[in-house]
Amino acid sequence: MFSNADLERIVSGEIDLAFRVWRRPMHTVGGRQRTRAGVVGFTSVEPVDSAHLTEVEAARAGRTLADFKAFLDRKEGTVYRVGLQFLGADERVALREQHALTPQELQEITDQLAGLDTRSSRGPWTRQFLEVIEARPAELAETIGTSIGWERTPFKATVRRLKELGLTESLPTGYRLSPRGVVVLAHLRGQT
Repeated sequence: MFSNADLERIVSGEIDLAFRVWRRPMHTVGGRQRTRAGVVGFTSVEPVDSAHLTEVEAARAGRTLADFKAFLDRKEGTVYRVGLQFLGADERVALREQHALTPQELQEITDQLAGLDTRSSRGPWTRQFLEVIEARPAELAETIGTSIGWERTPFKATVRRLKELGLTESLPTGYRLSPRGVVVLAHLRGQT
């Protein structure tokens, strides 16, 4: 949703609005989006008439009014004004580094992984994914997924569940285990 340059300006507070054309609202007030720069929160989401946009609003969104109108007029749908606020770093980044885990924390993570395995229609997968990512860091997701019988899109979506727990991290190509993931995988191996 945001370019790197715009993200820097959102972090600094220079940009606090965005305008989007949607058929239906894609964000809600109080919603959040993780970005390369951290987490951006949505403070307002409201339909507006593009004919009534002001130069001040365009500047708050990092553009000129003429540029915005040209951009918005090319699209079909309703124009929404979205209030933005930088909320801080992605909490998963800090979580990845938390690897001095107590036995209780290890058990909680093990229970979470067991729950993911139990709820999966494909059967247990968490340990297999951790092991394949450990063995093949920075390899294309499609290549890794195919090697274990998963298509690229479902494989990536499933890896995101491990990322939410701070166990993996994305690289420019592929993934690797985080320090937390290394500890958790060692713990899982010690249980068998």
